[in-house]
Amino acid sequence: MVEVVVQYFPGCPNSGEMIRRVKEAIQDIPMVEYKEVIVATEEDARQIGFRGSPTLLINGKDFEGLPIPPITSLSCRIYLKGLPTKEEIRNRIVSLLRTEL
Repeated sequence: MVEVVVQYFPGCPNSGEMIRRVKEAIQDIPMVEYKEVIVATEEDARQIGFRGSPTLLINGKDFEGLPIPPITSLSCRIYLKGLPTKEEIRNRIVSLLRTEL
């Protein structure tokens, strides 16, 4: 089983696109548990170690390997190469599933 989580705050300009890409990437992959986590307050951000919106976690690990920041906030996330593509997301998940077999 692979757990896929998208963390975001309402109004984030990139969260809708990230959610769409993730859902398309996992639509026909069995053994994936998908969850969306809305980060509504600064306290929420502190409690989960928020890296910015949107954050993609696969099995609890940040997609880009970004560590939890020492100071969290309700801020936008910038991905170095842009938002991950659905192919990149899918490939990462399939690779994890293969290692579990």
